[in-house]
Amino acid sequence: MDDKNYIAKRVAQELNDGDVVNLGIGLPTLVANYIPQEYEITLQSENGFLGMGPAAEEGKEDPCLVNAGGMHVTINPGGVFFDSADSFLIIRGGHVDATVLGALEVDEKGNLANWMIPGKMVPGMGGAMDLVTGAKKVIVAMNHTARGNHKILKECTLPLTAVNAVDLIVTEMGVMEVTDKGILLTEINPKYSVEDVQNATGATLIVPEDLKEMEPQD
Repeated sequence: MDDKNYIAKRVAQELNDGDVVNLGIGLPTLVANYIPQEYEITLQSENGFLGMGPAAEEGKEDPCLVNAGGMHVTINPGGVFFDSADSFLIIRGGHVDATVLGALEVDEKGNLANWMIPGKMVPGMGGAMDLVTGAKKVIVAMNHTARGNHKILKECTLPLTAVNAVDLIVTEMGVMEVTDKGILLTEINPKYSVEDVQNATGATLIVPEDLKEMEPQD
């Protein structure tokens, strides 16, 4: 199993039966493939529908059925479509139990930067600003580093999407909880040592005595 699917599989374990969940573009969309079949989880897409299913199979794509990132998806029985105003009413109204999104940077205070690198052409932050403010739980799913550079920092250097918004960070190296004392490493991929994870992190991690292991990668 590659790193992206490993992260997505672990994120899926954070979702609860009955949740309404928004999955961001890129890696977070893979989470839909690992939701337990016995769970009734409603996936919301900010471009206007509830009841999103997994990615469409190759050759069976519906050109009119895409998520907010333009990827071909499916819709489950009972799914509904609506306009952007209603979609953001759901988000801003606090009806989303969890949102899963990627990040360029996250810091020890839970600040999030995930939309712009200065000097680069960008389309805008999309619905991320609303989602991380309106959702009850914010989960960042991302690779631990970018070309060897730290993405988890003591303080973000890029323009912020939101302040003190992130609750949980899941990477291929471990699971980290943002607390008022800093970033708590709660689980570690058995492929890595605590020293490996700390060296790949730009903030000092809090390591508990009862540190758990993530499920080994296949």
